[in-house]
Amino acid sequence: MNLETFIHHLHFDTEKLAPPDWEVDWGDAPLPYKLYRGLPEIPLYGDIPLTLCEREALDEPGLGELSSFLWYVYGLTQYAQSAFFEDPEGRAAVSYTQLLRRFVPSGGALYPNELYVYLKLEEVPKGIYHYDVAHHCLRLLREGNYDSYLSRSLGNCDVSDSFCTVFVSTVFWKNFYKYNNFSYRLQGLDAGVIIGQALEVAERMGFSSRVCYQFLDRSINHLLGLSEQDESVYAVIPLSIYPSIQCVDHFTREENISAAELTRELPLVQHKTYNRSKRVLNYPLLREMNEASINETTQSFVKIKKDDCVKKSFGTEFIMLPTTESFSYDLATVCRERHSPDVDFMMGKVSQKNIATLLKETFSFSYQNDLDDTAKNPATRLSLHGFFYNVEGVSNGAYAYDKSAHALQRITNGDFREMLQSGLTMPTVNLFQVPLCLHFVGGKDHLKEELGYRGYRIQQMEAGILLQRLLLISCALGMGGHPLLGFDANQCDELYRNDSKQITSLIQIPVGPYRPRAWLKGSLNG
Repeated sequence: MNLETFIHHLHFDTEKLAPPDWEVDWGDAPLPYKLYRGLPEIPLYGDIPLTLCEREALDEPGLGELSSFLWYVYGLTQYAQSAFFEDPEGRAAVSYTQLLRRFVPSGGALYPNELYVYLKLEEVPKGIYHYDVAHHCLRLLREGNYDSYLSRSLGNCDVSDSFCTVFVSTVFWKNFYKYNNFSYRLQGLDAGVIIGQALEVAERMGFSSRVCYQFLDRSINHLLGLSEQDESVYAVIPLSIYPSIQCVDHFTREENISAAELTRELPLVQHKTYNRSKRVLNYPLLREMNEASINETTQSFVKIKKDDCVKKSFGTEFIMLPTTESFSYDLATVCRERHSPDVDFMMGKVSQKNIATLLKETFSFSYQNDLDDTAKNPATRLSLHGFFYNVEGVSNGAYAYDKSAHALQRITNGDFREMLQSGLTMPTVNLFQVPLCLHFVGGKDHLKEELGYRGYRIQQMEAGILLQRLLLISCALGMGGHPLLGFDANQCDELYRNDSKQITSLIQIPVGPYRPRAWLKGSLNG
């Protein structure tokens, strides 16, 4: 299968991604977190604060603040047990499922991503660490100061003023074992929600941040000691106590930095790890996509002009949404309350004020990155469409959200719940009980013209960032959201008339009121 066909199947023919005889070996599943063996351990603080407060400006961060940051972004936060009632052959039975939860959602709760950090704190040796989620501690991978090496790997993004640089990687096997090749789409989205959560937590704690999607993959993986056949970094996020992170405009420089040159500067490090699976299957398409996405030199880095983010017009019929005040909420409380309802959704009237707040706040969060050609008003490469039912002042139908006008553009009227329900590959959510069925929409070319095959995973990550923002705002408004990839994208594109505009639905998120779930859960912070 060539890569163009692979990307097409990831969205429009998902049943062709796995062999017909594919069976999940549940008994040989990998752990949802990576474990290193025999490495120095630095325990992180267990007394995580129950709320996130902004720190004093320019105060040097300590290990306590880093402990809170990592735990709120990707730590094990709750143990939950749910009961399911079954009736096999007329005999009532109850089965239980246990889950170690984190504050970010993940496809199948498999968490294919890992976090690494480059630290320059007074309390610990400078160097590269792995965040050991299972034990809430750091494992030292490589000691030393790597400012110059890392800055050049990022195309001269200066990290000398950053007290911490976060690396978000993907471990391919961690969800390939269940989803086969479809895992590639999930891995980018899951990385995106982690990035989104990191940006939210950093902002609450008073850190400036910048997301780097373009870097020299082999030199970054070499720095962390990763085998890119098994795991590769998807995003790099420097954090600083200063207002902005300085980056030289590498596109005007004559210097061309190559990964091959950089990796010769550092010795190879290899560490023992454990993932529990006794048999790891081959995943050639994932490796081929990863190889095709690699940046070998900084000359391959590009900027995306704002003009390239074309606004898709659907007509002149607008529903102007009410102006809302700035919306604030306690992030820590919302993180603890947020989960993905399924059978818990219940139909309720949604006010126009809540719709206005949800859409405005989702798209008002901008972040600094290495794609935009300007630091001011970064471009929005994705848009939002949705089916609205039982919404105050909005007739039932499909709409597109116009961010600049803060209005809904009507696409078509009607009740499309039955159509959307029939499009679910696994009907775990009853869409007849959901007032909002939202879709993030992006270009069908997946930024490939500007960024090659790397553009696909970047588009998925940007969708994940918006997704996490939407889920947090939904929860703060008293509603729940459930991300779904098992939906009929062709059907949704037809509903939204996307084909003529060369855009497509990337992810489906039912949003609405829900009843409390019957489960037993307990917090995992001490």
